[in-house]
Amino acid sequence: MGDETEGPQGQSAYRRLLAEIRAGQLLPGARLRETELAERLGISRTPVREAIRQLEADGLVSHQARQGATIRNLDYVEVIELYEMRSVLEGTAARLAARMASQVELRELTEINEALAYAEPGTAAQELNRQFHRTLLDAARNRFLVKTMIALQKTLLILGPTTLSESERHESASIEHRAVIDAIAAHDGDRAEAAMRAHVEAALNARVRGMRGREIPLEDE
Repeated sequence: MGDETEGPQGQSAYRRLLAEIRAGQLLPGARLRETELAERLGISRTPVREAIRQLEADGLVSHQARQGATIRNLDYVEVIELYEMRSVLEGTAARLAARMASQVELRELTEINEALAYAEPGTAAQELNRQFHRTLLDAARNRFLVKTMIALQKTLLILGPTTLSESERHESASIEHRAVIDAIAAHDGDRAEAAMRAHVEAALNARVRGMRGREIPLEDE
């Protein structure tokens, strides 16, 4: 009986903590104290423990001596490596979508990107951007690519809020998306992959600029 109730609560706690990491409410280095989290989430410590274990399996949490479970810090090299993998995976997705995407998916990508162009920078833009990239990934028609990309995206959550909170980056992203859409519509796989890789590189540059602006020096993260 206990497993039946604690399991769903553990998943709920896991999703809540993921959302807080995505929103930048739980920052790298933040300690995850079971008692405090259980009280804040209104649940027992057991599902909190389950959620922390799942976050650790995702690579988002590590155990530090004398600190216990903490949100992982990514150093500069790890951030570069993450974006290199994102460039490879999403570039491949764009190439495959140029061959596989339907007209319905092309229209959806266009509509999402147009909504992104007019959205306010921040949370709304972040959600539309997520929808755009997920739609493109689905259009690639490769379940193994989807699975790998989802795992990578979870690690990227450690980096905190989207760079689309910056108005300049927000505007540039929708233009870069348009280049990807145009290449997919033309069934030009080479151009689609190159456009997506350029988009990811621009996102990395914006991310690195943001990291340099933090109070914690980049090399100490």
